[in-house]
Parts: sequence; C-alpha cells; structure tokens
Amino acid sequence: MDLTTQQAKAAARALRTALAEEGVEVGHARALELVARQLGARDWNTASAWLGAPRAVEPSTGPVVPVLRIQDEALARELYVEYLGFVVEWEHRFDPEAPLYLQVRRGASVLHLSEHHGDGVPGTVVRIPVSDLRALHDEVAARGHRRVRPGIESSPGGATMEVPDPFGNALRFYQA
Repeated sequence: MDLTTQQAKAAARALRTALAEEGVEVGHARALELVARQLGARDWNTASAWLGAPRAVEPSTGPVVPVLRIQDEALARELYVEYLGFVVEWEHRFDPEAPLYLQVRRGASVLHLSEHHGDGVPGTVVRIPVSDLRALHDEVAARGHRRVRPGIESSPGGATMEVPDPFGNALRFYQA
C-alpha cells in the first residue's frame, strides 16, 4: 500500500462528506477507523503507524554468475570457446605470470573461469537453460571435441545435455 497518513486522513474526510450527503452523520474519529479497516488494519492507530513507517526498499539483484575453477587456460578455451561457442568478453591477470580470470558469454549465460586458488570448487555443476537443446547438441556435435561427446538425456527438469569440463566441473544445458 503506497498511501501516506495524510492521504488516509483525506479519504476519511471524503467519506464523512459523502455519508453526510446521504444523511448519515459520522464523526471524524469514526471515519478514520472505517478507513483503517478498509486498509486492512484493525484500527486507526495501527493504520497510522503502518502508513507513517518508512518503507524498506529491497535492493535489486542481478543475474547470478558462477565462478568455475580451471587449471589450464588452453584446455578451458578449447572447451568453452571453440567447442561450446562461448565468447570471451574480458580477461584479467595481475601480471603475465599471474593466474587467469576471464568472463565468457553465450547468449544470456555468463560464466567466470578462474585459475586462482580458492575460486570455485572442482566438481561444480551449473545448469544452463536453452530454448532449443537439440539445435545446441547438433551445433556442438558438428564442431566435435576430442574428449567430449555429450548426448541428450531425459530428466525430471526436462531434456538435459551434460558437458563435463577437463577440471571436474559439469555444465548441464537443459530445455524445460
């Protein structure tokens, strides 16, 4: 409810005026109680405290971005970019010998791949929704990969194609 206390009081005055035009006299306190009941409060004191309370603004959040641990840049690029069709959006190293951290995207799906110790845990599973799983399967099968040949499985959440990466993580592309 986005009413202020002043707006509720104005509604009580308007109610008194409308009832008076119908020949029904109601005091201001009674009109406030009636407005409070219309707002779902048990009485005016409860309604005015509720209406005057500052509203908590829920912070907005964005999409979740999983961080997957990788141990070999060449193997990661081979699977994620060359085979699965993700595009590298950016990459970062503190210096040329430092571990790699990069962001890849395919459509609306964004993943962070990190060589940093402590980022991600090998064995992580990421579920990625797709609109046409068969088309994705055909696309990656046409590219081929020396270590990966996923199929499409039926599962309770819909058809699923699981692609293991060389680091123990699994990408589960699914179509609900």
